[in-house]
Amino acid sequence: MKQTSENTRLKYELCEAARQCLAGSSVEKLTVGQITTRAGVSRQTFYRTFQDKYDLINWYFDKLMSKSFDRMGEGKTIDEGLRLKFSYLKEEGDFFRAAFASDAQNNLKEHDFEMIFNFYSDWIVKKSGSSPTDEIALLLELYCRASIYMTVKWVLGGMQQSPEWLARLLVDALPEKLRDKFACLDLLEETDSAGH
Repeated sequence: MKQTSENTRLKYELCEAARQCLAGSSVEKLTVGQITTRAGVSRQTFYRTFQDKYDLINWYFDKLMSKSFDRMGEGKTIDEGLRLKFSYLKEEGDFFRAAFASDAQNNLKEHDFEMIFNFYSDWIVKKSGSSPTDEIALLLELYCRASIYMTVKWVLGGMQQSPEWLARLLVDALPEKLRDKFACLDLLEETDSAGH
């Protein structure tokens, strides 16, 4: 058990070093040497922990996205959950900008899609007791793909608009049948369901 916690601690230390190196830089320019120097460990230690810099970024992205969805889950409505998620993404802006900007990391966008699609699907199951219908699942997939696109565009654009602005935009973009489903499950704020 101690070995596992030591390994996890080391992973976070290496990720923190990579995060610092990525401030104002790109994933393509990031080197294992920069990470190990910043973390104060040997290259051997790095390669015993991660396969390469992309393995590190994938692992850290997964941890950060899980945290962002934990934050989102603290919200009682979709609007509130999105505000919490985007506030967290803004806190970790340097990392997400570098990760989403990397052409080699397109799988991160797909991973984010899977996480948000599953998050919403689970929320529907928890609130209704049943899985989304095929039609709702398709609308949810379309909506989630569009929301990932807008999230990445916001992050790469420097997050100039507030998390509240992006959350409102994404709630306003809900397809009507999906909006009705979320409203029936009390997942929209009162002004959301009344205003549309």
